[in-house]
Amino acid sequence: MLKCCVIGLGYIGLPTAAILAEAGHDVMGVDTNHEKICNLKQGIIPIKEPNLDILVRKMTSKGKLSVQSLPCKADIFIIAVPTPFLKDSKDIPKPDLSYLENAALSVSKFLEHGNTVIIESTIPVGTTKKISDLVIKESNLKFEDLNFAHCPERVLPGKILEELVQNNRVVGGLTKEAALIAKSFYETFCK
Repeated sequence: MLKCCVIGLGYIGLPTAAILAEAGHDVMGVDTNHEKICNLKQGIIPIKEPNLDILVRKMTSKGKLSVQSLPCKADIFIIAVPTPFLKDSKDIPKPDLSYLENAALSVSKFLEHGNTVIIESTIPVGTTKKISDLVIKESNLKFEDLNFAHCPERVLPGKILEELVQNNRVVGGLTKEAALIAKSFYETFCK
């Protein structure tokens, strides 16, 4: 099984981290919200989602899921941070990619040759490439050393645990190899 680092422990990241742990991966969940991390370490789940609290506690007690405020070395990095809409000077909504950029910068310090970075956040076309450029600049690695993919989440509150496993996924990579690695990874827990 793989070592996974999930960045962002919100409505997508925390359930994803728990599902990955249940599938047998060793998972480190990361969030910049110190209070959230402290609560999770005490077994307090900040999200109201059926059975999520049970699964998180079970995976934490088994040592398959841990949480902290900084990323760590891993095989797979999943970024699941918010991309809320802002309005520009013409009152046109556009996604705020600052959370994604900050998350990418935070993992760039821990990346090693052969690692895969998967963005699950909802993003505009071309953003995965922009994030890869940012990561490459900060990591001292080359583009061909890493794998970048995007697999947007599509789940409904109240059924997140079920839908993370049962819903069809669309996976794309910046290279064919990255797409195949991401596909193979999602097959470890998606049906």
